Amino acid sequence: MVRDDRVTRVLLVVYLIGLVRVTLWPRIGADDTFDLVRTVLAWLNSTGVPLSFSVTEFLANIALFVPFGILVGLLTRSPWWAVVGLGLATSAVIELVQLLFLPDRVADLRDLLANTLGTAVGVGVLLAYRRRARRPSPVRVPA
Repeated sequence: MVRDDRVTRVLLVVYLIGLVRVTLWPRIGADDTFDLVRTVLAWLNSTGVPLSFSVTEFLANIALFVPFGILVGLLTRSPWWAVVGLGLATSAVIELVQLLFLPDRVADLRDLLANTLGTAVGVGVLLAYRRRARRPSPVRVPA
């Protein structure tokens, strides 16, 4: 159990370093990267998949915080709502730092919503896994 917690702590630290890099770096990334995303989205739209940049960004923000919900849920063993609240607070700090100190970044309430939703999805995955792990396996009778 202690070894599992150590591994989870290391994963959380690595995740948080990546989260800071993605959310609090002064510039979000090279414009070439976004050109590629826009090209892929244009191609998807031409094939009948109506996916906009805004929707893609929202989904990416959800995905960004799923590990937060899982890892913090594993380490704290807090109630689900406390972990989701911590995800909300973490996202609020990120958006506030972007607003006050990073002029090239855009603070957005949609990001706050998506990040919190991602945390909730992560907690949901963890709860579903725990529920399934507690369920007794079916007894098989030899033929």
